[in-house]
Amino acid sequence: MFLLGKSQYVALCVFLLVCVNSYHIISFLPYTTFYNIHKPKHQQKSKPISIVTFNVYQFNKNYQGLTALIREVNPDILLTMESDIAWEQGMKSIEKVYENHHKIPLSNTYGMHFYTHLKVVEIKTNFFVSDDIPSIEALLETNDGYRFYFFGVHPPPPSPTEEPTSKERDGELMSVAKRIRQLQGSVIVSGDFNQVTWGYTNRLFQKASQLIDTRVGRGFVSTFHARYKWFRIPLDQIFHSPDIIVFSFKTLQNIGSDHLPLYCEFSVTTNKRVLKDNNLEQIDNAERAEMNTMIKEGKEETGDRQFT
Repeated sequence: MFLLGKSQYVALCVFLLVCVNSYHIISFLPYTTFYNIHKPKHQQKSKPISIVTFNVYQFNKNYQGLTALIREVNPDILLTMESDIAWEQGMKSIEKVYENHHKIPLSNTYGMHFYTHLKVVEIKTNFFVSDDIPSIEALLETNDGYRFYFFGVHPPPPSPTEEPTSKERDGELMSVAKRIRQLQGSVIVSGDFNQVTWGYTNRLFQKASQLIDTRVGRGFVSTFHARYKWFRIPLDQIFHSPDIIVFSFKTLQNIGSDHLPLYCEFSVTTNKRVLKDNNLEQIDNAERAEMNTMIKEGKEETGDRQFT
């Protein structure tokens, strides 16, 4: 045990503060323009495909705002989260525009609706950790013959009013990552992850799934809270396999939700070698065991989600 003088104590505090801040700065660096944007080499690619993913906020009633936005942007894929039967009715006009849709209207703030112009080869609803937390898995085909898997996810956040822990969220995300590892082909995952993009579970998800974070090299592109411009954080995510090229990634206008809609435009390439031959950080045995523990604990956890 030793005693520090006042000046030494101040110096130690400053040193520790610098260390802590340096750690956070390093965590943020990939989400600045100092980092390179992922651009895989390719010979051929699909025509551009666009996605809008949007947590509508179940109690928001601005249905017309969303339908007007969709008519203007006309994305190839639309994923809504927190959409209940009232939102389904409010989006009826969208069904006339989109040839294919998959609807999961729930009143517990975990409903989902999926609309697309693309050919749907297969589509299903997964309930990985709980029978009231859905996710969407679809095999889609573009008009020029390129296929890719799409996942729409919305795991529950830890909060005083809903989930005392992050176990269900973490278990859901790890379950999606594990499912992706079973697939062969291009993948894009979209949704409200209820965690900032540099959070530990998101980083583990990226390692486990071998997907790329679209934000790297493009900035924070923050989506929540829509009302407070200077206090927003990036909760809504899009991850993609290394053979996908992203051309545009941005938020759209506020239409009454606490989240901003997220827009992404991308192409699927013919370079399948890059799916295995890339510089992505690999998951190690300890992390794989942690992933399996997260899945197990997520299934065992009982959330307090109220249906309205």
